[in-house]
Amino acid sequence: MTRPDSAQVAYFKFIEGFDSLVLATVSADGVPHASYAPFVRDEAKNFYIYVSGLALHARNLLAVPRASVLLIEDESQCDRIFARTRLNFECAVTGVERESPPWHEIVDRFAHRFGETIDLMRGLADFQVFRLTPQHGRFVMGFGSIYRIEGSDLDRLVPITPQNLAGG
Repeated sequence: MTRPDSAQVAYFKFIEGFDSLVLATVSADGVPHASYAPFVRDEAKNFYIYVSGLALHARNLLAVPRASVLLIEDESQCDRIFARTRLNFECAVTGVERESPPWHEIVDRFAHRFGETIDLMRGLADFQVFRLTPQHGRFVMGFGSIYRIEGSDLDRLVPITPQNLAGG
């Protein structure tokens, strides 16, 4: 098992290595859907996605404002396919009102991170910003190295063991 302090460092570093996330949503009828979206984060550690309202995941988020976010190690970079490093969060979802000050702030973050494609997207009225607020999560570093993510700042890792599995 990885030591909690080295896991903490790995956790913070791992998040910074991604520009997009895997997104799991569910329709009002309970039909699951997996997709992906580029993202930005704010100081409160919320994820923001900027997606077309025509996309199934956007319609699902409007109908059922919950999602699961997954960041997972690239297959080509992993040592063991069955033990890829991964991080997931269960999130509450809120739409950000178009043209509001928070919308402009977030879209500006997207433009800074992703460049001129965002300038095109700003003019497309169907594109929406969603805030994904992590409620809790897990960080898996391989076999036997599983951590529950806790704390108001999502900054504390608690090892999951057979003894405390029911809580995680």
